[in-house]
Amino acid sequence: MKLQTNIPLHPADNQIDYGSRVWLMGSCFVENIGNKFQFYKFQTTLNPFGIIFHPLAIQNLLQRLADKRLFTEEDIFFLNGRWHSFEVHSSLSDASKENLLSNLNTIVRETTFSLQKASHVVLTLGTAWGYRYKRTDQWVANCHKVPQKEFDKALLSVGEVTETLKSCVALLQKINPKAELIFTVSPVRHIKDGFVENTLSKAHLISAVHNVLQKNPPSLRGGVRGGAYFPPSGGLKGDYFPSYEIMMDELRDYRFYNQDMLHPNATAIDYIWERFCEVWVSPSAGKTMKEVESVQNGLSHKPFNPDSEEHRRFLEKLQQKIAYLSKQYPHIEF
Repeated sequence: MKLQTNIPLHPADNQIDYGSRVWLMGSCFVENIGNKFQFYKFQTTLNPFGIIFHPLAIQNLLQRLADKRLFTEEDIFFLNGRWHSFEVHSSLSDASKENLLSNLNTIVRETTFSLQKASHVVLTLGTAWGYRYKRTDQWVANCHKVPQKEFDKALLSVGEVTETLKSCVALLQKINPKAELIFTVSPVRHIKDGFVENTLSKAHLISAVHNVLQKNPPSLRGGVRGGAYFPPSGGLKGDYFPSYEIMMDELRDYRFYNQDMLHPNATAIDYIWERFCEVWVSPSAGKTMKEVESVQNGLSHKPFNPDSEEHRRFLEKLQQKIAYLSKQYPHIEF
């Protein structure tokens, strides 16, 4: 008896291995996937500007990277004892104006370089609901607790999201035409917008992604893969991974959510990661992933007797494993 419906998935053509460079940007769910890549010591750049939920906020940052445009005093403001930028997450805010500008511009330089070298780019969209700052008509990535009356809240239409994503693709094409682009839609529900409104938002995001991916006739993988090329003559390739659909269909039970009943819990994240690996992680990386996991578990091990001979031998073997992995892959550090 089969008690679960499964979304059929098949391996991608250009999979990720330990020679790949993965660049991830978007909502809090991309952090879940990115943290997995970092745990297994893949070459990873994860949300350099912090968590970004809205398609236009992603486009604004990609435009900045494509233009190599640094932040200036005009791009920041002071509120509640800290300096902020509407373009980035509040985790980057700072009490010092000079520190904030220095840190943001370091991120711009380093992120542009890492994006130019990326083999795979993962963009995770969180919501089509956005906030536009009335004074400047600017769509913001984060409101930074500025009073809500100073913003207009609006839902981007399917057409508006589609045009935004096309712009994102064009900017990525400009920065790195060789990278493989993977779109996902976050399974985290934004209930603060309303239940119906959240569903409408996700529908707009999913429809827009498929509008972009179907620029060429789609090569559907299990009905959900949209493999396409930008432009048709070659260059940056695009695909869709159904993280939202897996959460909504295969994990349709509140036991797979955190206590807030909105965010996937550790079990759900592990499950979606396994499904992601089925499609995007090369089987050749599997052996190394197990070795890395063994070392990570060893490093987190807390001995009953740190001074025992048994623990000393354990540490020696652990260092041997680390030395072996570092020799095989110089980028791996623990």
